[in-house]
Amino acid sequence: MDCSLAARLLKGVRAATLSGQRPQILPRPVIGESWNRMLRSGVDPDRDVRSDLLSMEEVEERRQSSVLMEVLPVLREALVTVADAAQHIMVVSDAEGRVLWREGNAAVLHKADRLGFELGADWAEETVGTNGVGTPLVTRRPVQVFSAEHFVGSLHTWTCTGAPITDPRDGQLIGVVDVSGPLETMHPATLSLVGTVAQLAEARLRERHAAALDRLRAVAAPVLARIGGRAVAVDVQGWTAAVTGMQPVDRIALPKSLSELSELSDGRAWVPTLGMCAVAPLPGGWLLRPDGPDGAAEPLGGTRVVLDVSRPRRWSVTVTDGTRSWTHQLSPRHAELLYLLALHRGGRSASGLAEDMFGDPTRTVTVRAEMSRVRRYLGSLLGHRPYRFHEEAELEVVLPQSPADLLPHSVAPGVLRSRSAPPH
Repeated sequence: MDCSLAARLLKGVRAATLSGQRPQILPRPVIGESWNRMLRSGVDPDRDVRSDLLSMEEVEERRQSSVLMEVLPVLREALVTVADAAQHIMVVSDAEGRVLWREGNAAVLHKADRLGFELGADWAEETVGTNGVGTPLVTRRPVQVFSAEHFVGSLHTWTCTGAPITDPRDGQLIGVVDVSGPLETMHPATLSLVGTVAQLAEARLRERHAAALDRLRAVAAPVLARIGGRAVAVDVQGWTAAVTGMQPVDRIALPKSLSELSELSDGRAWVPTLGMCAVAPLPGGWLLRPDGPDGAAEPLGGTRVVLDVSRPRRWSVTVTDGTRSWTHQLSPRHAELLYLLALHRGGRSASGLAEDMFGDPTRTVTVRAEMSRVRRYLGSLLGHRPYRFHEEAELEVVLPQSPADLLPHSVAPGVLRSRSAPPH
């Protein structure tokens, strides 16, 4: 591949796009969509991105509090030597796009400094434009950005390839691993490499989670053996370690109020799907003892459900019933499913949801599995046959200002139709 020729062609494509003309060659869809987001949000294509650095104290504080610390050895072992030999650097950012680690070729690190690709720098897409850190944070998939595919002109000498890392314990995005360097060092295989390493990091987190659940199970087992009635031991994300007297489930949605209970004494809290529970701390989790009978229905009259899909990277569902309120952060897939159900208050069959999600009405097994997971935290607020929000619940959907910014990671046909619809 002639990198210089490709860079010149891309500059022409970018120039035509910024001037409002239709280029003879269209940018790749992931790049074109990012450019459109930048144009709507008013990012300056000629700005200098070298500003707003975190102090080293702030960087270190973020490092120590980040789950990324648990997978940094995996990232280093897989990428740093390769990046150094290929005149690249490895960069790791948090979920806000802040650069927390940089390692690799010394000469390339100096070039990165001149571009503002420094420790503590903000490389979110809304700050720096299309790039290999910020754009994967929005799209939730690996992205390679070459030369003039960067929205900001000062980055056209650069190529970067980033992949998001998600914590499998709660589905939350925790950061991006990126391999970057001068444009002439670009290699298409880097995209596959970085994506695979991100998956290895997530696998390591799953292994550590399984080990942590085993430790919690060993602590909880003798406690549960002495308890009469229903009880369940869960970790801080709600994953079940041990259960007695009730139907086991993989995970229980926990309200934020649990973290406010004293760790030195028993407390009480309302837990979705379980009702009021006596709550006691365990090393690495909680012991929950429900008051009511197994399978007690949640109150529905006067219940308000707020589905917030207004932001590009974080989505949530909040349920309020009287004085009780709890919020659950949504994975990308669950945000899509709940949004699609909100469009169809009368309900949607499994095949209809499969058509909306995948463009394939036969993929009902996947839909049923995901909806089963959603019902573990929404309980009777979601009906089935067809799938729907309960008719007695008040539903509000908080949308982005522009339909084009709706769930930007999504390629679900039902979401794409909404994203291309004119604003009301």
